Amino acid sequence: MKTGLLHHIELYVTDLPKSVTFWGWLLEELGYEAFQEWEQGKSWKLGEAYIVFVQVEEKYRHTPYHRKQVGLNHLAFHAASKAHVDDMTNRLRARQVPILYETKHPFSGGRDHYAVYFEDPDRIKVELVAPKTE
Repeated sequence: MKTGLLHHIELYVTDLPKSVTFWGWLLEELGYEAFQEWEQGKSWKLGEAYIVFVQVEEKYRHTPYHRKQVGLNHLAFHAASKAHVDDMTNRLRARQVPILYETKHPFSGGRDHYAVYFEDPDRIKVELVAPKTE
């Protein structure tokens, strides 16, 4: 294992079942496999890295997340191709997931950046990016 690579990411969520439905579909579409599951959490793994979702404690549940505050801004994943970004965009829309920056999509990140941006149930921004060599 290469020193410095991410081992895992852990995100607290307000509604675990809702997040598991959202993230489970997305991560499995990207090649992740279900990894761990317990009453208050679930994770998916790709290679040696994994992403964990944990139900936040009730006393913290009503403090909304906002990506412009200190902390995580967004998670970005590699797509296989521009066609993969397009297919996933259509599938996200079919699942009624709002596409961010719709008027600039799929070049919201600039002329040379082909991606789709969207939000999870807690409004954590997610990005799926096509390779530049295509």
